[in-house]
Amino acid sequence: MKIIPAIDIIDGKCVRLSKGDYGTKKIYNENPVEVAKEFESHGIRYLHLVDLDGAKSKHIVNHKMLENIARETGLAIDFGGGLKTLEDIETAFNCGAKQITIGSIAVQDPGFCFQLIEKYGPEKIILGADCENRKIKTSGWLKESKLDVIDFILQYWKKGIAHVICTDIAKDGMLQGASGELYSEILNRTEINLVASGGISCMEDVYEMEKIGCSGTIIGKAIYEGRISLKQLQDFI
Repeated sequence: MKIIPAIDIIDGKCVRLSKGDYGTKKIYNENPVEVAKEFESHGIRYLHLVDLDGAKSKHIVNHKMLENIARETGLAIDFGGGLKTLEDIETAFNCGAKQITIGSIAVQDPGFCFQLIEKYGPEKIILGADCENRKIKTSGWLKESKLDVIDFILQYWKKGIAHVICTDIAKDGMLQGASGELYSEILNRTEINLVASGGISCMEDVYEMEKIGCSGTIIGKAIYEGRISLKQLQDFI
């Protein structure tokens, strides 16, 4: 199972939110490149990079930070947040993203996203299935849709999507464990490569995600708050 630390960017700084609430912003480092280098020095090979400014403003904002991290490290970066147009997506790839995550646009314009899967292939496009009470939320988690998370994933799986990051917003940043039951249900109904996101609080949670069958797990606040050490993750890898 892939270990995928998260770096969320606001104003060029490494931050974390709780339940996606921008009012809970906590800055952990003024220089995300330093954070990424520290991850890499402990054997980590993947990075989940989220442009929170982009998610809120509905277009890519922090692409220079993506470019800097890609230039300064060898991490395989998946990038998301505000990717609404082909131009934004091309910018993300040109700045060094190995994969991009489509979330809000996957709800608002499925036809466009199906074309993206055909254009770039299923290895380049990740479906971001961010939900609260099983309902998909969009626009930096500020808007709720009526879409059930399982139905949403099934719709894209049938169109060829191979990778999904599923975040239970109620768990995100709360350090109270991940949504194992939901992930088990998704894996029982699809053959998707599922990355668990939200709520990872300790190594026991990581082992649980591996046991369930997740292909990866995203870890954010647990690292920044010292609940999980980079040495523990290095040993796991």
